[in-house]
Amino acid sequence: MDCTQNYMANIKRFSYLLFLAVVFLNASAYAESSDSYSQYGNGGKKLTSASKMSRKDWNDPEELERVWQASLVRIPSDKDEYIQSTIAEITSAPLKLNKKFPTVIYLHGCSGMWPGTIRRLNLLAKNGFAVIAPPSFAREKYPQSCDPSRHVGSMYRGVIRIRLNDAGNTIAQAKQLPWVDENNVFLMGFSEGAITTARFYSKNKNRAVNARVVEGWTCNAGWQEYKGVRAPKGEPVLALVGSRDPWFQNSYNKGDCTSFLNRKNGSKSVVYKKGKLSNQHDLLEDERVQKIVIDFLQQRIK
Repeated sequence: MDCTQNYMANIKRFSYLLFLAVVFLNASAYAESSDSYSQYGNGGKKLTSASKMSRKDWNDPEELERVWQASLVRIPSDKDEYIQSTIAEITSAPLKLNKKFPTVIYLHGCSGMWPGTIRRLNLLAKNGFAVIAPPSFAREKYPQSCDPSRHVGSMYRGVIRIRLNDAGNTIAQAKQLPWVDENNVFLMGFSEGAITTARFYSKNKNRAVNARVVEGWTCNAGWQEYKGVRAPKGEPVLALVGSRDPWFQNSYNKGDCTSFLNRKNGSKSVVYKKGKLSNQHDLLEDERVQKIVIDFLQQRIK
């Protein structure tokens, strides 16, 4: 190797090391504290009485913006590493990324953010997906919709409208970000977030998604606005549920999503009828379920 070749090789090595250093600094600068999500849940927020909620609150622009700014973010960086931040932090000091990522909009359950939320965001990021998770609890006015200690939901019927509005706004806003591949956006939710994922519908192309993942929901409900799947005909849906999920043993919500899915477009209903998973609500804590979800999403990247 002559001097010129040696010089160029050193330049390339230096450039690569500099790139890794920038990624590391970005990850450090944008890392949210470990308890930054704890305020977005039943235990960390003063909830609004249902009697003080109105329909105007559901789609209030200021409330939508609060949720957007508070959204948790993951962006893949190098190998299994990722940048963790919030929309507010990233937009105030924009990241310089030369790549767009397939992006998952992740919707939390009825009790808000919990350690399992973080595990799901990190799992997706480690597998090459950027993630944006809007915390509906960031709203100034937000009602209690469930009591996890008793497996009781449906405490505020209008909460599904709130969640649907937050989901649509997040999808539209996400597609404007320079590091989001607007042609590869997915919707995924757990529990109440899964209901929202199943029921989301918009004629606006800026709010369209490639596919959906529904974790911990049966698609059966006594209220029509909670029942079924509203994905467009060509959009695949992966639905996951345990047959003895303790949240869904009533006559009106027992069952699974199978009959609501279009099998011709690649949609799939996974119902666990035996073993531990049959009694489990948070199915993605299991590595086998994680593989099913990651494979489903990766196969739908355009």
